[in-house]
Amino acid sequence: MADRFFPNLMPGFVAEMPTSSTSLAQQQQHEAGSDSLMRLLSMPYPSLSHHFKRTALDLRETIVSDMRRVAGQREHDFTLYTGALGKAFLLFKAYQVTNNMNDLMLCSQIVRDCDSASLASRDVTFICGRGGVCALGAVAAKLSGDRQLFTYYLSKFKEIKLSRNLPDELLYGRVGFLWACLFLNKHIGEGTIPSFFMRAVVDEIIKNGRALAKKGKSPLMFEWYGEKYWGAAHGLAGIMHVLMDMELKPEEVEDVKGTLRYMIYNRFPSWNYPASEEDRSDVLVHWCHGAPGIALTLVKAAKVFRDQEFLKAAMDAAEVVWNRGLLKRVGICHGISGNTYVFLSLYQLTGNVEYLYKAKAFTCFLLDRAHKLISEGEMHGGDHPYSLFEGIGGMAYLFLDMVEPSEAKFPAYEL
Repeated sequence: MADRFFPNLMPGFVAEMPTSSTSLAQQQQHEAGSDSLMRLLSMPYPSLSHHFKRTALDLRETIVSDMRRVAGQREHDFTLYTGALGKAFLLFKAYQVTNNMNDLMLCSQIVRDCDSASLASRDVTFICGRGGVCALGAVAAKLSGDRQLFTYYLSKFKEIKLSRNLPDELLYGRVGFLWACLFLNKHIGEGTIPSFFMRAVVDEIIKNGRALAKKGKSPLMFEWYGEKYWGAAHGLAGIMHVLMDMELKPEEVEDVKGTLRYMIYNRFPSWNYPASEEDRSDVLVHWCHGAPGIALTLVKAAKVFRDQEFLKAAMDAAEVVWNRGLLKRVGICHGISGNTYVFLSLYQLTGNVEYLYKAKAFTCFLLDRAHKLISEGEMHGGDHPYSLFEGIGGMAYLFLDMVEPSEAKFPAYEL
């Protein structure tokens, strides 16, 4: 199991150097010796934030340069997960941080290419389907003032049809489409996608969840390719996460709460969570499977329902992430970048600076060591090394989020 993550040897907390205290700064640098990671951990946050931003923008240039290098080649993967749309989403984030219109224009250009590539796709979600192309395209067009393109993308989004055999999970299913609806309503305005339209999708999800749960102890249960997954990407955590943004009936609220409690009561003694209903292997500590993605959903439940049980479970899961989440992978889905958002989410909810420190510690580990570890073969750079969910695109996104950690959101999961 230890071959999946680096031992976390970082202190539980390191006080920042006061910017005005030269002698103290010199003393702490002496104590840190030649350890560049320790120097980063003790750096005042305004200075550290500058490092994050500069590195993120450098990574953005690397990713854009690679796109230009392969320009003209047919883009088969248009998705946000590993394809071109993820690069557009990174540029959208860069625009939000820097207000650089060039980032927004390039984002729109990439989305146009994705639009052509996704025309024949039957996938409807934000992360892996046409829903993400049309939703991001509409928002980027709105921000750039292109009324014609905005109308085009919004009309194409509303033409998306959900098939009867669609699964309910996040990456390829109904809640992944609902998340695209929520993204549009957030960035364009409430009612852009009417609540009655989303309600019809929620009805189908609840009906399916109750039907599969009839013989079990959880109020709701879902399958993806025959597996009853628990995690954020394909299972209960992702579905509950999106349902909490919907207008639910009282009995549906109780179903969501009961499902989350079922997961808490049946977690591993380590406070990690199984990947699926049948899985008893306490191995995975990823956003997609395991404590990190479930922790984000529990933080949201604590906020929405004001329930300390969910907050306590989220904090327990965060301990798993601190101890076993320094993964030998860089990405958002199953890497250090994604796991960092557990601490950011808890920091935003609780205001506890120890969670901000832990987010900073994971991010500084990446800043200080990721490139070297990848080049030495000690860390996996992703099968799609420039992508948002597997590669350095996700690391760049995290660095941009760490400029203003109180506003950070896990991409395409937290709103």
